[in-house]
Amino acid sequence: MSIYKELANQFVEEIEAGRRPEGARMPSLRQLAKQQSVSMSTVVSCYQELESQGWILSRPQAGYFVAPRKPRHSTPQWAQFVSKVSNVTTSYPSHPSIQGPLGVSTTVNDHNSVTELERSFRRSLKRLGDRLNHYPDTQGEPLLRQALSTHFAKTNIHFSADQLVITAGCMSAIKAALESCSNEGDTIAISSPCFNGILELLGQMSRKIVEIPSLDDGIDLSQLEMHLKEKRVNAAIFCTSHMNPQGINMSANQKQALANLANQYRVPIIEDDVYLELSYHDHTPLPAKYYDKGGYVLWCGSVSKSLSPSYRLGWCLPGRYLDIYKEKFAAASYGVALPTQLAVADFIDSGQYAKHVRHRRAKLLELRRQYLDYLAEHLPPSVKISNPQGGMVLWLQVPNLNSHSFANAVKQHQLDIRLGHLFSTLDLYADCLRINIGYPLQGEAKRQLDLLLTLVNQHTT
Repeated sequence: MSIYKELANQFVEEIEAGRRPEGARMPSLRQLAKQQSVSMSTVVSCYQELESQGWILSRPQAGYFVAPRKPRHSTPQWAQFVSKVSNVTTSYPSHPSIQGPLGVSTTVNDHNSVTELERSFRRSLKRLGDRLNHYPDTQGEPLLRQALSTHFAKTNIHFSADQLVITAGCMSAIKAALESCSNEGDTIAISSPCFNGILELLGQMSRKIVEIPSLDDGIDLSQLEMHLKEKRVNAAIFCTSHMNPQGINMSANQKQALANLANQYRVPIIEDDVYLELSYHDHTPLPAKYYDKGGYVLWCGSVSKSLSPSYRLGWCLPGRYLDIYKEKFAAASYGVALPTQLAVADFIDSGQYAKHVRHRRAKLLELRRQYLDYLAEHLPPSVKISNPQGGMVLWLQVPNLNSHSFANAVKQHQLDIRLGHLFSTLDLYADCLRINIGYPLQGEAKRQLDLLLTLVNQHTT
């Protein structure tokens, strides 16, 4: 066997064993030639061989990287339909009484992050001083707004601190955005399927909806534009990065087109970007807000997924709606707890947040590999499973699932998963379900996953 093929096989073994995770940078050509004491032509042939087989990919002026792994299951087929205006007539609970590791989209912090967070809280309490007796700034603590501005600027997402509003989590940011740019009875465009918490919120706020079908690279923008052109839609809400529950990452072209539509038709689009920083690869994708020229995209985010849901801390970049947004949020809130804001600002400024996010990405990538491999081993090949490039949820489509008996069995066993019907007002996802993959595949998480697999197999014909 030639030297370059031996070298290529060595890399394949390392990638398959997980020692070189997807997205990891490969050695440069010159570096590899020196390490292996081979010629440049041998190294070039090795990388060409790996690239032709789909193991690595090249990025212009950046180098070579391990390619995303090929899924062992086929991915879900998205229901295609003509979208129409409808009402949210069903209750969509986002906080069920039973909460298990496969239900709520969350993960756990490692010991080092917890230790550094404790230090940030201690330092922030010392800085609080007399402000302990004051209400926080309703727009948000300036130190935190500046810390977020500096942090995101490093990923080419630029905004000034005075353009940002700090909120009590991402859902709080989205609610204030809806109040700022829509009224009761207005129609809001959403993706189909859509996070059940958004459906619940829209129902509570007496908004109508238009569900836009999902595609492999995002949503059906042609149908969205049709509704915008006919003035049927007053606003829209879309999760754009590592979409929940689909596991899709809206492409850069889609995000740019989405921002262009918002500006062309002057219709506000609320961007739910709570999973933005949880890309499995070592980069943060740009949001649709990046392409927004006229301020019609209201960009909402949070540390609930990237750091901790318990802090209830999020933000919104409302663009042209800033003044009314501040007014609406201030009317409903006295601001966000100041000690938490100061502690998170310190955690970001110290550099620990960026370090923590890098570790969380690597951890979630490994967890995704474990869950996908386990599901592939224990489910029929006919089951379709999403292949997300970020976030912490998987979307499963189970052909020939007896959804009624399956739902009863899930309830009887008090198994916490999210059934497909929760994510739509349409009868399209009865054979689907969403699971969280944020917990290590051991203990209670593995026990519940094994129970889920048993129930799926029992109730599939």
